[in-house]
Amino acid sequence: MKYADLALNDRVRLRKPHPCGSYEWRVVRLGADIGLKCLGCGRRVLLSRSEVEKRIKIIVSRGADEPTIVSDERYG
Repeated sequence: MKYADLALNDRVRLRKPHPCGSYEWRVVRLGADIGLKCLGCGRRVLLSRSEVEKRIKIIVSRGADEPTIVSDERYG
């Protein structure tokens, strides 16, 4: 199954849970490597595109469906 059409802020469910117990992640970076943020604990990971394609079970929602949240961690 190919997920080459991933976009920023897409919400995906992986096949195995994160140690915090959450299965859902948000796409925060695209390229040869894909950045994911755990929706349970906020942990960020960087995986190769091929590894992400193996681990994704389903795309829960598209980034365009979700409201864009802009935050600058430097200012709280």
